[in-house]
Amino acid sequence: MTTQTRDWAAFAVPTPDGGCRLELAVEGITCAACIGDIERGIGRMPGIRSARLNYTTRRLAVDWTVDASDPTRIVTTLERLGYRAHPFDPGRRSAEEEAETRRLLRAMAVAGFAAMNVMLFSVSIWAGNATDITGETRDLFHWLSAFIALPAAAYAGQPFFESAGRALRALRTNMDVPISIGIVGTLALSLWQTARGEPEAYFDSAVMLLFFLLLGRFLDQNMRRRTRSVAENVAALRAETAARVAPDGTVREVPLSKVDPGDRVLVRPGERVSVDGVVETGASDIDQSLVTGETNHVGVGPGDRVYAGTLNITGALTVQVTAATEGTLLAEVNRLLEAAAQAKSSYMRLADRVARLYAPVVHTAALATFLGWIALGTDWRHALVIAVSVLIITCPCALALAIPAVQVVASGQLFRRGVLLHAGDAIERLAAADVVAFDKTGTLTLPEPAILDADRIDPAVLAAAGRLALSSRHPLGMALARAARADRPLPSATERPGEGVEAMVDGELEQLGSAQFCGADEWAVAALLARHPEASMVAYRRGNRPPVLFAFDQGLRPDAIDVVADLRAAGLKLEIISGDRPGPVAAIAEKLGIADALAGQHPADKIARLEALHQQGHKVLMVGDGLNDAPALAAAHVSLSPVTAVHLSQASADALFLGNRLRPVYDAIRTARAAKGAMVQNLWIAVIYNVIAVPLAVAGYVTPLIAALAMSGSSIIVTVNALRLRWGDAGAPQPPASQPPIPDRLRRLADAEAA
Repeated sequence: MTTQTRDWAAFAVPTPDGGCRLELAVEGITCAACIGDIERGIGRMPGIRSARLNYTTRRLAVDWTVDASDPTRIVTTLERLGYRAHPFDPGRRSAEEEAETRRLLRAMAVAGFAAMNVMLFSVSIWAGNATDITGETRDLFHWLSAFIALPAAAYAGQPFFESAGRALRALRTNMDVPISIGIVGTLALSLWQTARGEPEAYFDSAVMLLFFLLLGRFLDQNMRRRTRSVAENVAALRAETAARVAPDGTVREVPLSKVDPGDRVLVRPGERVSVDGVVETGASDIDQSLVTGETNHVGVGPGDRVYAGTLNITGALTVQVTAATEGTLLAEVNRLLEAAAQAKSSYMRLADRVARLYAPVVHTAALATFLGWIALGTDWRHALVIAVSVLIITCPCALALAIPAVQVVASGQLFRRGVLLHAGDAIERLAAADVVAFDKTGTLTLPEPAILDADRIDPAVLAAAGRLALSSRHPLGMALARAARADRPLPSATERPGEGVEAMVDGELEQLGSAQFCGADEWAVAALLARHPEASMVAYRRGNRPPVLFAFDQGLRPDAIDVVADLRAAGLKLEIISGDRPGPVAAIAEKLGIADALAGQHPADKIARLEALHQQGHKVLMVGDGLNDAPALAAAHVSLSPVTAVHLSQASADALFLGNRLRPVYDAIRTARAAKGAMVQNLWIAVIYNVIAVPLAVAGYVTPLIAALAMSGSSIIVTVNALRLRWGDAGAPQPPASQPPIPDRLRRLADAEAA
């Protein structure tokens, strides 16, 4: 179906702000410079609010105002730019990429086979030129090389030739244009030299160039495919249907889109949970490694939360739905993965701008070199060889790959460590952080309260209190119900707001609530607080028996002490900025060995503290989860929030971390510092390569073969340097000031071009 006959409006979806959004899969993208061509080309259209291309998935998301544009014009503009588009379909994208991978492998095999055989003849010619090879033998070897190289290049060079052809038909250039000119020019000159019986031919240069270019493109595609597979594996966890329980108890399989919050669904053993919700009845073991990062199964019962994508292992559960299609944790994870893949850091924007300048610079440099050598009286064939060498060696592939390669690998590494990025420059800001400021409750401590001294409580009393607690919506009541594994609420229970819950059981009044509500003795309360000064308390009483006191505490995250020690060893200054009471804050600070701990901090106080640290020259990573943390998260240099945080805090943070452990905070800094180092290293590799290689090529000291090896080698080096983040596991973080800055001339050049 063509662009003109397809109804593109059917694929556009409305956005909450009254606009429209279209997601397209774009074909013909060969390098990072294509991103700028597409985003600028679409962005110049009237009514377009944003156009973001995901380099990893080739997915273009376009937002526009309804009255100002239409989807057919967007697709037509893409075609004028030299790119084909179709509605985004992950399954089709995977099939196309597999086909492209096979094509690259076949082309690489052909180029490699040809390069080995042509090099055999070239080595014989080089050796013969130094001894006694005859002209006839040399010409024969040249013709045999041409017989191998020409059809091999015609086949193996198709990925570059097709891309260059599309660009030229759209009256633009991309990085494949100078590559194609260099290959075709080298082959044409070599054929001319061979036909005239000249001693030099460069068939080996062309096929070697093709082989290394294909190798670099294959490594790049394979790296993106591996990173994208993480997101696809997460998306595959989502179920498409749910077993909804009707009010009369009947169970019917319905599409997930028909399930609403408040409905009840049945989750059988062996099935994936299809919704976010709270267990109403039943008990089971859940594999929730997606949420917690733990591979051990977790027992759940009435009152426990379960999440879409987790796996029910042993028992049947009836779950009351809190979120089905939108708003689930799984949907949020997918959204953040997509946002991270589309986001651009300042380093990537810098590389994009400089890469765009390279196309005219490369051709101008090659033409100026050719004319310069002609002006010096050099034979035009020798001048053309030098110009082709300049054209090949100045290809900006290394610069174009320098930052995207690192960002793709780093985003995948962060996700595997349970960190989901919100902002494109979060990696750079995380790497620069030198102070970590923690909120206490729900950040350093677990988000849900846990009962203390449970082994000292009579199991029968715990079970009775748990049944009564099922009728309470207080967080401590729900925590007590979970601890008791209660699954049958008392039918006569009533809740007295602000006090507790009570019910008549076998002629006796049962009460659960505050110590005053249950008539607890002040001495018993004081004794409990003496043992647990930072604890919260619930009392249970039956009839005239003495009340039983339950102490609750939001305990430290299981690895908090180790993580704090690792952060301190990495050279980071640590603080606690909490709105909680001084007693609990001081107790947590003492356990963690954090000297600077502020308690009773309101949102304005937290922002004031962050501003004070900023005035001292510090860059603060704020880690918090509560509603009162949202302003501080937005004001900090960079911020992290647990996935259990309130939605406003999640929206304010630059990244989220999964699970009950604090380790992702350390891993985020560790990976970010290594990634920023790799970004700077790659930019320096690209700059130093050109500073050394281009003058040598212009001066005539570089043959096309050496140019091919140098250019391909530089691209492979930056790709391998990015992959080192995965292979080397990044290493322990070092202080952030250890990397050299971006060259000022390069930055000024990019800024001037952008202006």
